[in-house]
Amino acid sequence: MRLLKLATCNLNQWAMDFNCNLKHIKESITRAKQAGAVIRLGPELEVTGYGCEDHFLELDTVTHSWECLKEILVGDWTDGILCSIGMPVLKGSERYNCQILCMNRKILMIRPKMWLANDGNYRELRWFTAWKQRDQLHDFVLPPNVAEAISQRSVPFGYGFIQFQDTAVAAEVCEELFTPVRPHDELALNGVEVFMNASGSHHQLRKLDIRLEAFMGATTRGGVYMYSNHQGCDGGRLYYDGCSAIVVNGEVLAQGSQFSLKDVELVVAQVDLDAVASLRGSTSSFQEQASCKTSVPSVAAPYSLCQPFNLKMTLSSPMKINYHCPEEEIAFGPGCWLWDYLRRSGASGYLLPLSGGADSSSVAAIVGCMCQLVVKEIANGDEQVKADAIRIGHYTDGQFPTDSKEFAKRIFYTVYMGTENSSDATRTRAKVLADEIGSWHLNVSIDGVVSAFLSLFQTLTGKRPCYKVDGGSNIENLGLQNIQARIRMVLAFMLASLLPWVHNKPGFYLVLGSSNVDEGLRGYLTKYDCSSADINPIGSISKMDLRSFLKWAAKHLGYSSLSEIEAAPPTAELEPIRSNYSQLDEVDMGMTYEELSVYGRLRKIYRLGPVSMFKNLCFRWGSTLTPSEVAEKVKHFFKYYSINRHKMTVLTPSYHAESYSPEDNRFDLRQFLYNVRWPYQFQKIDELVDEVKGDKVAFPEGSQEGKSGGMGVVAAGAGDPKAGL
Repeated sequence: MRLLKLATCNLNQWAMDFNCNLKHIKESITRAKQAGAVIRLGPELEVTGYGCEDHFLELDTVTHSWECLKEILVGDWTDGILCSIGMPVLKGSERYNCQILCMNRKILMIRPKMWLANDGNYRELRWFTAWKQRDQLHDFVLPPNVAEAISQRSVPFGYGFIQFQDTAVAAEVCEELFTPVRPHDELALNGVEVFMNASGSHHQLRKLDIRLEAFMGATTRGGVYMYSNHQGCDGGRLYYDGCSAIVVNGEVLAQGSQFSLKDVELVVAQVDLDAVASLRGSTSSFQEQASCKTSVPSVAAPYSLCQPFNLKMTLSSPMKINYHCPEEEIAFGPGCWLWDYLRRSGASGYLLPLSGGADSSSVAAIVGCMCQLVVKEIANGDEQVKADAIRIGHYTDGQFPTDSKEFAKRIFYTVYMGTENSSDATRTRAKVLADEIGSWHLNVSIDGVVSAFLSLFQTLTGKRPCYKVDGGSNIENLGLQNIQARIRMVLAFMLASLLPWVHNKPGFYLVLGSSNVDEGLRGYLTKYDCSSADINPIGSISKMDLRSFLKWAAKHLGYSSLSEIEAAPPTAELEPIRSNYSQLDEVDMGMTYEELSVYGRLRKIYRLGPVSMFKNLCFRWGSTLTPSEVAEKVKHFFKYYSINRHKMTVLTPSYHAESYSPEDNRFDLRQFLYNVRWPYQFQKIDELVDEVKGDKVAFPEGSQEGKSGGMGVVAAGAGDPKAGL
């Protein structure tokens, strides 16, 4: 048996905080050595943090990375252990995303990334060059200060592997695992047994299984796959969701947490490399392809990594993979993201305008979950979480959080900002939920402020607008609703900055937003209302998922009032309630939240424009809607999507969780000024509908013209009360 103890890790790095990142790297190496590991793998670009973005273009970033690496190499951290450390490297005039393979205070090899992630949230080609030369290793001259410190002038640079005396090890960096032609296949044929994948992979709902299946698939014909990832918020919209793992021959032997408040989490497994050799040797096709392989360059290392057979040693056994349900992902992912943001921003807490509706209640529940996670981690002995909580909560005399409700009272304000249009039901629901979570809750009436604005307007113009139900026009109705929403935003920021002063606390509070991804996509929000905040933990989560989360949280987080909140019909409560009229979101929008999710996925994930979406939905909804009805729905969506696209340019920075997010900053890049009539596209849709009427095109049975529709059809109102504003 050739026994090998391996360590990979989740690291909570912070972009451009070299002291923080270096501390975590050293701690992970020290703990790996204490565990007896001979290989330690860290995440991609761990020295700088993955999310530096245009800071990667600065020479200082590369220089500081070498300075940090030198500090590691001149100490005893790499003695007796192979360390793979991620950082940017400048070779000539080209900048590469590299893994530095070090052992015994020397650099054995520098492996540049060959296939860069450049879609979705990733923009690696903006900052790095892909390494394209596969046939040989190049001689890389080390920076003079590093060369002098470690007495090493140069190092092999390029695509290849390290041949030790008893095994072969190679790096495969993040995106390379998911390319059509993956490096590990070729490397395996060249005898590489251990693959190290340093990654910077962010959380997305229902995504983890894709990642783990890729690890298992990479080793089903024999091999050891080590995976390391960042974990936490490193300064942007993404939450890196850890799950570092060690996989052998298609089976997971060790898996780290997906969501955690820990800064460093080590994942260790002891494996038998003979099991890899045995599986490969028993697979005829592997043997045949290995016999005619293309040779990959290698670096010889005069060290042995494997330990001799010892009856006292134990091998790691296959384990059941741990997957979270989507409701748990919504609770723990944004909860951990909020904690990282809070402790690193210098703020003293969060303030949330709590309306008693589903969205703001979801945000409140996530903050409550964050408080529960903090108290739990302190109880488990995490000194860093304890120190951060003491500082943020302003505890003295050796006290620290032991109860999540008590902690929430110190760091979480909720404010119900009611008007004459608000109902007693939402006011009560907000108060009950605040009590369950433990927040410092305020009940405020803003009618006086609204009246002052209207009086000023009347003084300026001689006119006073009326609501539609009282005989006013659509323009008046819209203006009256928007002024309520915008006053709430101004008041929220005023309270966030001054309430700590009122309660004799230092610092400031961050304002939390609570618009969901579907409202952002449709533009069903007032520009610069309470959707405008410092950060938003649910801005990329759908209404349907949030409602499922509320049901889950009522039971598992202990906030039972969420069940009643989930069951209530969504309403903005910006218009007067009458016996024959009650404002409802889906009526205002002219579509259901379920339909919005469908439109969003077709638009972004499947890249469908108006005509292609119409064709697709004719087949999807053909049994319940006529082509004419489908056409009207598609036109209605694209009309209001394009009218309101400008709102995405000022959307509050949101936790990224959904692949159809319309977030304009980096994920969904489109213009914000459209011809909202879409004349060419809508004409093509009309022509297709006319062809159906003329029996020239056969759509599915049940889609004949004249058949009434289902799909929760909602009448498009005379005007979206929030459209365009």
